[in-house]
Amino acid sequence: MLRALAEALLDRGFLDVTVLDLSAAALAAARARVGNLADRIHWIVADITEWEPPRPYDLWHDRAAFHFLVAESERAAYLSRLKRALKPDGHAVIATFAPDGPDTCSGLPVQRYDAEPLGRTLGDEFRLISTQRREHVTPWGSAQSFQCSVFRRLPALPAS
Repeated sequence: MLRALAEALLDRGFLDVTVLDLSAAALAAARARVGNLADRIHWIVADITEWEPPRPYDLWHDRAAFHFLVAESERAAYLSRLKRALKPDGHAVIATFAPDGPDTCSGLPVQRYDAEPLGRTLGDEFRLISTQRREHVTPWGSAQSFQCSVFRRLPALPAS
């Protein structure tokens, strides 16, 4: 999935593409799959709840990280990074397990979401633009229900 999105963005003319993952091995595999385009992508190995955004971004794409954050403190740390990293009028695309998705994944507990509860979790700075349910088939052949939602970060209101 990392390769497909990063390459698609480069193919569409985006010049500043960053990929962040907790796993150095996953990023190394993604780099190898991307091949010659790998040098045009910024690769960051980091825990999203501890990462310090170096600059603001126009787009935040999370495919199945947020639902692993089951502790309130982890979600708060993630949301803090999201708000610091995403520009006003930027878009956040967040995919999580849907309410009928699995309770655990890779032996870890997960938090399942619909678009509306996810939007409430993100807070008043974000507006839901669209949502879509998807069925993901694992390498082992089991189906998992996902929901993917797009949010726009609202511009900051002028100080009174």
